[in-house]
Amino acid sequence: MKRIPLLLLLLTVLTFSGCAHRGELSKQEKFLAASPRSILIVPVVNNSVDITAADYMLSTLSFPLAERGYYVFPINAVKRVLEDDGLADSSLVHSSSTSKLASLFGADAVLYIVIEQWDSKYAILTTTTTVALHYQIRDAKTEDVLWENRVRIVYQPQQSGGGGGSLIGLAVQLAVQATVAAMEKASPNYMPLARQANARAVSHYPGTGIPFGPYVTVEQKN
Repeated sequence: MKRIPLLLLLLTVLTFSGCAHRGELSKQEKFLAASPRSILIVPVVNNSVDITAADYMLSTLSFPLAERGYYVFPINAVKRVLEDDGLADSSLVHSSSTSKLASLFGADAVLYIVIEQWDSKYAILTTTTTVALHYQIRDAKTEDVLWENRVRIVYQPQQSGGGGGSLIGLAVQLAVQATVAAMEKASPNYMPLARQANARAVSHYPGTGIPFGPYVTVEQKN
């Protein structure tokens, strides 16, 4: 009889452990259950100081999603339809009903992106360019969050190590580093970073990425 309380305790621990495990997988399970075939990418909310950041993101996002096997609505057409519907401002779009947005295009899910950081910091001999992004996919019918991810990438241009060990060589190397840093500050290399961030966000599956969609090919899976 004394063994019964111990048995009940073990069953309770196992039950709570199972619930915790299922809680961690809830978004993944929701995504697989929803099985979206088409994804609508809405205009990006840009919280950075770079006014071109949103354009970089939108121009580089369709390809990695299509590679995962989803139909992606044409970015420019989506923007035009939303503007005609009175949704020209991206913040207004993000605060609108997901079901309403999806119904305008017949989409199964909607992808929202918020740019949290997008800048370059100049430090004479080097420039550090940073992008930080928040992604979220919501179901068109239930408006539940099916998937979300945060990506942060830091880039520093690499200079060649030539110049030898002489003082003149060192001076030349420092001058080259300063020039490269100034060029990166004046025109940050954002396009490759945007591509890298989008690929990293959606492609790492199982893990933080999204599952393959219905239109993926065998070659794309490999």
